[in-house]
Amino acid sequence: MNRGMQELKKGLVLPGGGARAAYQVGVLRAIAEMIPPDSASPFKIISGTSAGGINSVVLASNADNYRLAVAQMARVWRNFRANHIYRTDSLTMLRTSLHWLLTLISGGVLVKRPDCLLDNSPLRELLARDVDFDKIATAIEHGSLEALVITASGYSSAKSVSFYQARQGHRPWHRIRREGRAGKISLDHLMASAAMPVIFSPVRIGGEFFGDGAMRQATPLSAAIHLGADRLLAISVRDEKGASPRDHEWDESPSLAQIAGYMLDTLFMDGLYADLERITRINNLLEHLPEQSAVSGGRLLRRIDCLVIVPSEDIREIALKHAHQLPRSVRMLLKGMGAMNRGGRQLISYLLFESGFTRDLIRLGYCDGKAQEETLRAFLYDEPMSSLSAPRNMRADLSGEEKSPEAEE
Repeated sequence: MNRGMQELKKGLVLPGGGARAAYQVGVLRAIAEMIPPDSASPFKIISGTSAGGINSVVLASNADNYRLAVAQMARVWRNFRANHIYRTDSLTMLRTSLHWLLTLISGGVLVKRPDCLLDNSPLRELLARDVDFDKIATAIEHGSLEALVITASGYSSAKSVSFYQARQGHRPWHRIRREGRAGKISLDHLMASAAMPVIFSPVRIGGEFFGDGAMRQATPLSAAIHLGADRLLAISVRDEKGASPRDHEWDESPSLAQIAGYMLDTLFMDGLYADLERITRINNLLEHLPEQSAVSGGRLLRRIDCLVIVPSEDIREIALKHAHQLPRSVRMLLKGMGAMNRGGRQLISYLLFESGFTRDLIRLGYCDGKAQEETLRAFLYDEPMSSLSAPRNMRADLSGEEKSPEAEE
């Protein structure tokens, strides 16, 4: 498809996923080898949520030198420990457990009700030390970056709010249960976006408390599109083969850990695939409409090319191999929830901020990125590509096509 000689504006969408977001670093590292050294970021618009938001801010703050940004990100993820994200010392974990127990017994009369399971103050200290938020404005001024978006969920307004910092000319937007709000991205925005419900404390921004951006994010691709992206790369953190309903882990009633893992999986991933399905249908419709008819709400609809990269292996299985690396205090807490077994591997995969696990995910992401090198180069260098580049089984689901028997396997 010829869209003229003008360079297509590339957007990067990094959804949440807790410790699984290390996979995104591997894919981004593979991309770094496909562009010249010392190049600025190929992504003019970067949109992130939760842990993906942390990766997004690191990229945006170093957008003048993409390889340097990815190297910095990889260095942090390769050396992660759980205590870099949340407090894991035995005294804190014991105090937390007793606090919850007393609250349940007394109905909140004897002690103040806790607002989270884990204390993530170490993450705030890490980000305050390692991320220079002022450099985002510098990247925008230099033209290396057009916009950075961090999404969080408002607890009182029940809205998905996409906080964005961008060059002049972009206007805020308001839709049902979601809005785009201009301003300078700060540490509070990042902490709010990564505040997984129940697990981490909500964060006050202005007059409202915010939590994990994935909670209300029904359209995670829309902010980047609104800010002008023509092509989108979304790096998912879930293997789309899924689990068989005959899997023996579901022979008994699911444990609290299984339910929590299921909820986090739904929270972080389902919105992305629903949004991809919507864009796929719009693209298919545009192919059969004359250009003057492709108008909605007074705006001309345009085709958005989407490239989706997903793990080629089941991240839950990788997490199970590394579960023993969690601090003993955390293992005990998770064991009480029924997580320290095969049935709890999904929950573990989101909380396993340990270097053995994150290094394996970086390697997997790198290999998957290299396996998609031809498609990624077409994406990066404005060559023709299909409107949706994704694994075969996902393409069939999103387009409504019948799957072949091979895609079902």
